[in-house]
Amino acid sequence: MKIAVIGGAGVRTVIFINGLLERYKNLNIDKVVLYDINQEKLEVIGKLCSHVIKRKNRDLVLETADNAIDAISGADYIVTTLRVGGDHSRVTDEQVALEEGVIGQETTGVGGFSMAVRTIPVLLEYCELVKKYAPNAWIFNFTNPSGLVTQALKNAGYDRIIGICDAPSSTKFRMAKALEVEEKDLYVEFFGLNHLSWIQSVKKKGTEILKDLLKDNSFLSGIQEFSMFDPELLRSIGFLPNEYLYYYYHREKALENIIKSGATRGKTIEAVNIQMMQELKEIDIDADPEAALQIFLYYMAIREGSYMSIETGSSHQEEIKKGELEVPDGMGYAGVMLDCIEGLQSEEGRYLVLSVENNGCIAGLEKQDVIEVTCKVSSEGIQPVPIGEVPEPCYLLIRMIKMYEKLTVKAIENNSKEIAIQALTLHPLVNSYSLAKKLVAKYDQVYGGILGGGNAL
Repeated sequence: MKIAVIGGAGVRTVIFINGLLERYKNLNIDKVVLYDINQEKLEVIGKLCSHVIKRKNRDLVLETADNAIDAISGADYIVTTLRVGGDHSRVTDEQVALEEGVIGQETTGVGGFSMAVRTIPVLLEYCELVKKYAPNAWIFNFTNPSGLVTQALKNAGYDRIIGICDAPSSTKFRMAKALEVEEKDLYVEFFGLNHLSWIQSVKKKGTEILKDLLKDNSFLSGIQEFSMFDPELLRSIGFLPNEYLYYYYHREKALENIIKSGATRGKTIEAVNIQMMQELKEIDIDADPEAALQIFLYYMAIREGSYMSIETGSSHQEEIKKGELEVPDGMGYAGVMLDCIEGLQSEEGRYLVLSVENNGCIAGLEKQDVIEVTCKVSSEGIQPVPIGEVPEPCYLLIRMIKMYEKLTVKAIENNSKEIAIQALTLHPLVNSYSLAKKLVAKYDQVYGGILGGGNAL
C-alpha cells in the first residue's frame, strides 16, 4: 500500500517517517511518496528521511515526486499538510491581526481565517486530483486550520477525508504518564471542535476519575496543557480543556504576553526554520547524513520547546545538546494517522480523537457540521461516540465558532468579502463589524485579493 504526503517538505515529515518505520509492515504499507512545490527543500527533507530509514535498516520504499499527479496516483492514503504562502505568511497573518489589537493565531485566531482563505482553494484542487487518480484513498488533513479546512472539503463532497490533530493525543500521552498508567488503560473522551474541545470523561482502567483530577492541583499544574489555566476556572467548567481554549478563557493575558514579547509564534518558527535550512544547505548531507540529521533534530527540539511559551508568558525550554538527540517516535500527527489506519484495518478497532461529521453526535448541531470528538475506528468505519447535549456555555461557543467557520467557507465559495466580514464579525476574538471590515481589507491588501486563493500545483 502507498502513502502520499502532499506538503512533504514540511519539517515534521522526518518524524512521520520515523514513526512509520515501527509499524509499516503491520499496516501493509510498503511505499511513501513525498511531494511539495518547494523542490529544493523537498530534496533536503527527502535525504533526511532516507537516512532515517537506512539507519534502522528498513526496506520501506521512499520516493520524492516533482508533480502532484505522480505522488497521488494509486495512493491508498494521502496526508495533506500544506502551508500556502510559506512560513512568512503566518508571520504576516499574525502581525496584521496584532496591528488591530486582536490575536492572530493561525487556527484559533483571525490568522486562521486568512490561512483558510488562501489554503482551501488549493486543497480543493488537490482533492480533484485525488478523485481522478486515487478515488478510493483516505485523505488525512493536517493542514491548518484543520477543522475549518476539513469542513470546507466535506461541504465540497469529498467524503473520504478525516481531520487530524495531535493536540488531543499529546494531552492523553502526558496524562497517562502523570497517572502512571499505560495509554491503553486510559480512556479520555473529547467533544467540541478542532482546537475548541473539552474532556468530559477520564477513565483509568474503567473507573471514572475526572472529578478527582479537577480537585488535584498538582495534577493540573503538572500537565503542560492544563497548567496555563486558572484551576478554579476548570473546576467551575467541570471539564478539562483543550490547550487552545486558553485564547478564549484568558484572551487578554495571551494578547498582552504576545505584545510584551515583541514576537509571535509564527515569527519564532520562521526564524528557527530559516536557521535550520541554512545549516543544512552548508553541509554535504550525502557525505555525512547523521550530522545533518542532528542539525535537524536540534532545531526541532528548539521549536517544540518554545511551544505556547510566548502566549502564556512562560518558558519550559530544557537544555538541548547537539549530537545527542534521538528522532521522536512520531507520536504527533503521524501517530494519529497511523492509529487511524490501524483501526480501519482491524475488527476490534480503537478510540481516537478525529474531526468528522457530526451525524447526531452533539445535540443541536447539523448533521454535516464537522466536529472534533472521540471516535471508535474499526473495519466497520468511523463512529463518533454519542455525546448528546452539552452544557450551554460550551454549546454556545461551539455554535458561534461553527457559524464563523461555515460563513468563511461560504465566503470562499462565493468569492465574497461581504460574507468574509460577516464571518469575522461573529468570531469571539473579533466581535466587531468595524474591526472585521478592517481586517478583511488589510488581508486583501497584503495578499492582493484575499478571496482569490492561489495555485500551488
